[in-house]
Parts: sequence; structure tokens; C-alpha cells
Amino acid sequence: MSLNATPSSERIHIGFFGKRNAGKSSLVNAVTGQDLAVVSEVAGTTTDPVRKAMELLPLGPVVMIDTPGLDDVGNLGQLRVKKTEAILKEVNIAIVVADVAYGLQAEEEALIERLEALKIPYIIAMNKVDLEEGNENEEMPVRAFGRAVVNENTKPGDVAEGSPEGGEKHIIYVSAMTGYQIPLLKKAIAKLGRNQLTDKKIVGDLLEPGDVVVLVVPIDASAPKGRLILPQQQTIRDILDAGAISVVCRDTELAETLVKLGAKPKLVITDSQAFGKVSKIVPEDVLLTSFSILFARYKGSLETLVNGAKALDGLQDGDRILMAEGCTHHRQCGDIGSVKIPTLIRKTTGKKVEFDLCSGNDFPEDFKDYALVIHCGGCTLTEQMMQNRLRTCAERGVPVTNYGMAIAHMNGILQRSMEPFGE
Repeated sequence: MSLNATPSSERIHIGFFGKRNAGKSSLVNAVTGQDLAVVSEVAGTTTDPVRKAMELLPLGPVVMIDTPGLDDVGNLGQLRVKKTEAILKEVNIAIVVADVAYGLQAEEEALIERLEALKIPYIIAMNKVDLEEGNENEEMPVRAFGRAVVNENTKPGDVAEGSPEGGEKHIIYVSAMTGYQIPLLKKAIAKLGRNQLTDKKIVGDLLEPGDVVVLVVPIDASAPKGRLILPQQQTIRDILDAGAISVVCRDTELAETLVKLGAKPKLVITDSQAFGKVSKIVPEDVLLTSFSILFARYKGSLETLVNGAKALDGLQDGDRILMAEGCTHHRQCGDIGSVKIPTLIRKTTGKKVEFDLCSGNDFPEDFKDYALVIHCGGCTLTEQMMQNRLRTCAERGVPVTNYGMAIAHMNGILQRSMEPFGE
């Protein structure tokens, strides 16, 4: 994705789920108007989730995800099914694709139960109506599904009103082959997608036009060459959208920058790894926080993560901590997750603590071995996925915090880093 494109984490994620040969890939292609997914009559053609970032009108930037069949078989098939289940935790909208000739079977009904448990809005697309006897333009039967049928006569306000919180769950009869009711399906997707959009800000809601914000960006061996990382880019843009002024400097020039400003900035935002050094430079009457903490507020839960940071005080020899990251990046010397934070924890607590690392979609389900989870800011994850990870930790009874809060806590400045939010 180019630097000018909407980040994947800020797009509505739409997943297509169903059994093998239900026509998921064909339906993805029909909805997008592009040959994004490989189509074949052979069951199980899609062996891995296929993603495509694109514009889906009238909704806007989305990520379309075609998934392997829910009924895949064999050892490899079961691994593919697990990958499909993992996709559920990141999508904002699910399209349950079923072959109209068979209706909703056990696999689709189980999927729907799972979607409702995760509170993920969904649409049931009964595909291949062109193969049914009779004219596809005739109203298709509801059969025994107990859900409302949506067709071209449905009023706009009635389209896809159903949600996991209650109400009817709508079925739309479609044909990926002929295009029958594909526009209606797109309209329903767009309606659910608009319900997912929010006006949440990273930092803009804390600012007034003309406020000055200083962003501290250390440049060391672990910094990517020639560019800023995603949370820094997004925060700068959010500041600009608020009509405020962003000033970017390294930690080595921070003191000089504050002097040259001539007036105190409204806020200083630092990379987490420089928290301790920056807090000693920034005057106490200037608000201070980190990129990681801003993203904790933006996508997670401040209260949950603040409470999780306190678990650092109770660590014992032999405890294990999971360091979790949303992206998969090449770890440089002095990497914050694998080197800097573990070193700081051992030094601060004086305990012989062990660490495991996971990245990307490899977030575990089994937490029995962990005393604490420390997550990155989650800039590459959707809010849906970040919330699911926090929920998983809560269900397992394992405290969770993030990089910025852990570092702030160990430097004795966690309370100060919460002040910009009135906490």
C-alpha cells in the first residue's frame, strides 16, 4: 500500500465466509467488480485468506477478505479452518455465503452463533439462485431460516438493520454469476459499514486550533530508514486536521526545541522508548504522553491497560510475559519489544522473568503460562482485533498493558502520562 493510501487498520474489514464451493470467491469478485479471488469449480480452491485493500462505493476504503471453506478437510484443511476463524477477530462485517440449493447448514449456523457472540454484524448471502428452478427475478422462499428476506422492493431503511444485539438477521438472495441483487448486497454492506465508522480522534479532540504539539521521534538503529512509522504519521495528520501545529524533533534536540519555541507547547508526545529521558526534559506544567498511550485510548481501553501495568509490581522469579505485536517487522538491534522493555523490566523489578514474543496474527488462545501480556500500540490492527485481544486476556484472567504504559509505569510517570486525558 502506498504512503498516500488509507492505512489498512483504518479501513472497514469485510470477510466472506462459508463452506467450500458456496461461491465465496465468485461473490467477492462480483461485489468488487474485479477478479480479486481465484475462482474454480474445484472445492477448496482458496487455501489461505486473500486480502485486497480497495475502494468500495458507496462506502469508501475497505479491505476485502476471501477465506477458505469452513468445511475443509484433512490436516491442512483444519489449519486453513483455524486461519478462517482467526479472521473473525479482525473483521467489521461478515458475509455468510451459502449455496441456496442446500440452505444454511450446521457450519453456517455455527458461524452465525460465533459472529453473534463476537458482536460482529453480518449478512447472509444465499448464492447461486441462477441455478434454482424458475425465474431468479421471482421472490425466493424464506424456507425455514426464520430470517427476513431482503430484495429490490425492500425500503432503504429496512436494509440490513439486523445486528448481533437483536432484530432480524437479513438474507439476500444473489447470483454471483449473473449479478442478480449484487447492487442490493453492496448497499447492505455499505449500510453496515457506515454504522462502523466513528469520529474518534487520536489526539485531535484534546487540541484547539493553533495549539503547538511537539512530537519526539528518536532516530536509532531500530528506526526505519528514510520514513516515520505509522503511528507517528497518523498522529501528525490528526494534529493537522485539528488546526494545530506539529513540531517534530529527536530526543537529542528536544531541550533546544522547547527553548526555541518561545512558548510552552500544549502537549509533548514521545516515542515510548524515550519516555524516561523526555520526562526529565519537559517541564512539569506541560502535558506529556506517548504515541503508544494515545493508540491505547484510540483502539483499546485506558483503564484496562493502566491496571495491567500495575501487575509489573507483583512479578516473581520464573514468571513469563508475552510481548505481543500487531505487525511483523524485521527486528533490529535494540528492538523495543524483544530487547529494551525486557531489559528494563528485569532491571526495575530485579526478577528473573522470561519472555515470549508473538507478532502479526499469531496471538495465542492459551494464556495459562503468562503472568502478564504487554502489547504494542496496535497501530496496524483494526479496533475490532485490538478489542478482541483485550477481551481474550480478560476472559483468561491475565492482566494486559501496552508498551507505553509499561515504560511510563517503570519510570514512575504513568500518572503524569494520563493527565492529557483528564485521568
